[in-house]
Amino acid sequence: MTTLLVDTPHGPARASLHCAHEPRAALLLGHGAGGGVEAPDLVAACRAANSVGVHVALIEQPYRVAGRRAPAPAGQLDTAWLSVVEDLGERWFDGLPLVFGGRSSGARVACRTSVEGQAVAVLCLAFPVHPPGKPEKSRMAELDGVEVATLVVQGENDPFGLPAGAPHREVVLLKGDHSLKASVADVGRYVGEWMDRVLRPLD
Repeated sequence: MTTLLVDTPHGPARASLHCAHEPRAALLLGHGAGGGVEAPDLVAACRAANSVGVHVALIEQPYRVAGRRAPAPAGQLDTAWLSVVEDLGERWFDGLPLVFGGRSSGARVACRTSVEGQAVAVLCLAFPVHPPGKPEKSRMAELDGVEVATLVVQGENDPFGLPAGAPHREVVLLKGDHSLKASVADVGRYVGEWMDRVLRPLD
């Protein structure tokens, strides 16, 4: 693993690189609002991606690197993320297709930036469809705005809601809640199978 700091307009972000042999693509994964990149589902997705020939960068947003728990506004998260994408795309992943992903808040960032960042696919772990108990405050527009193949892995008892499938969006429901801790092995299995399948036409 290689860890490096990447300058962004909102302070340094941190990237932990987990490299695959003979890479066919690179997956950038963001963390949840109050959590870090050591979340079990992110670790499982990282290992699964590596196993099918995909480099992985686990990205920590500048507010986390600075030691703050409260997340930055969405605009700052997106700007910082795209700065990291550009930097790693040039320095480490040159010529490789990029897959965006993350859990919860990180999944929202991946969706919102997927068009501008030219992602070839998007992976959402525990996408927060709405705040718990507030289904009227839907964030489905962010998920619906993604124009490429998307996998959403969701706990069937997630208080943040359950997204529907769509023509280019697969939704996998697993046992458990928003943390996905109850089905970590299944997270890895579905992520690996999906990533291998969506990247095959690009090989």
